[in-house]
Amino acid sequence: MKPTFGFLITSILVLTSCSPSPTQLEKIKQRGELIVLSRYGPTTLHENDGQFSGLEYDLAKQFSERLGVKLKLIIPDNLGNILDEIEHNKADIAAAGLTITPKREKKIRFGPVYQEVSQQLVYRQGNNKPKNLASLENKLLEVVADSSHVDQLIQHQSDIPELKWIASKLLDSKNLLELVQLEMIDYTIADSNEITVNQNLFPELRVAFNVSDPQPLAWAMSLSEDSSLYDEVILFFEDITVTGKLDRLMEKYYGHIRRFDYVDTRAIYRKLLTQLPKYQLFFEQAGVNFNIDWRLLAAISYQESHWDPKAISNTGVKGLMMITNVTAKQMKIKNRRDPEQSINAGAGYLSLLRKRLPERIQEPDRTWMALAAYNIGFGHLEDARILTKQNGKNPDHWPDVKKSLPLLSKKKWYSQTRHGYARGNEPVNYIKNIRRYYDIILYVNQDNTTDKTQYQEGEVKGSTQQEPPPAL
Repeated sequence: MKPTFGFLITSILVLTSCSPSPTQLEKIKQRGELIVLSRYGPTTLHENDGQFSGLEYDLAKQFSERLGVKLKLIIPDNLGNILDEIEHNKADIAAAGLTITPKREKKIRFGPVYQEVSQQLVYRQGNNKPKNLASLENKLLEVVADSSHVDQLIQHQSDIPELKWIASKLLDSKNLLELVQLEMIDYTIADSNEITVNQNLFPELRVAFNVSDPQPLAWAMSLSEDSSLYDEVILFFEDITVTGKLDRLMEKYYGHIRRFDYVDTRAIYRKLLTQLPKYQLFFEQAGVNFNIDWRLLAAISYQESHWDPKAISNTGVKGLMMITNVTAKQMKIKNRRDPEQSINAGAGYLSLLRKRLPERIQEPDRTWMALAAYNIGFGHLEDARILTKQNGKNPDHWPDVKKSLPLLSKKKWYSQTRHGYARGNEPVNYIKNIRRYYDIILYVNQDNTTDKTQYQEGEVKGSTQQEPPPAL
């Protein structure tokens, strides 16, 4: 007996209704894009000259590439909106430096922990250092609304009923830290990593005490019985931890700012006003000529000479970029103390060093290694790279090479090298200082006019608060 037409239709409908619906991960791949909520800040996402960077941006970009899809970033107006939108499944992931708290875990799902921070009370140097939260009476404490800082203060309020604060939906942690620096508010609370990054920009800030124990940071996703995306996020973080990619990202954004030098930071701020304007056009032109960020050239020059064109070392190097006689001849300049000639020679020489490195070395590692060669010599850098490889590390990654450079001052190691002894700690500290100076110069010279809330593979649309510069 042949099936009737109606029976065929019914059978098709039954089969269709029984076919499984795609998982969340499959939907992302079908869509061709990963939708990520984030927020602007030095520890999350920032933009410089049209290029995006930041720890959360790099992580999200790597994850989207792992999935084989485009990255679409959406920047809500405030932290509360980020939490609300991820809770209601309006995006795939919130990558915004979010602290895991019991209150949040009731509404959203967190991925693996990738960093720990402590909440800290911040005040301005010169004012009385508060001993505890109970001593803040009659003082203005302002924090970010909907943040874990508010949750922490509510917990403390049960023991300190008089504890009061203002919760701002308009300002982020960086803005509030700046208000403390300007003495427009007395205190704020920020995460330790945010304070570390911002202290070079606001040198008068001081930490009074920890408000919380160490707390974990993680990506957030909506609560769902579908764990496909969550499982993939776990595998992703396992992979970047085992391969060392996570450590390299941490070094990229925090490796140069472990130690705060108040006197040195105040000094560069003074000279940014008095000295840099004299030579800025030369730095800018050299940057164009050799395809190097002029602010990085200025940071190198500050490290070398503190922007003193008459500077001379006990080894005979001279000028703004501390050029040797050999380099001056190689770069065909006649007067090492002439600011324009010195800057062009330094930029040209750095460009040559970058080109000498193997093409497989990526940025920013390529620039850091070229700067190490600028400081210690290309031969010694190559010796350090060879030692790095012999010790089972990656000679093309600056975080690995910088651990090998100090070995060049130890006979056990330099006796194995072609170029022998070198003061290997010097280029490590040299680059750490330059990166810190670059952050400060970039902050002072940033363009604060760009508004943006949505980024998708190079395109930004919308409006939000202006942001601080990136750390290279």
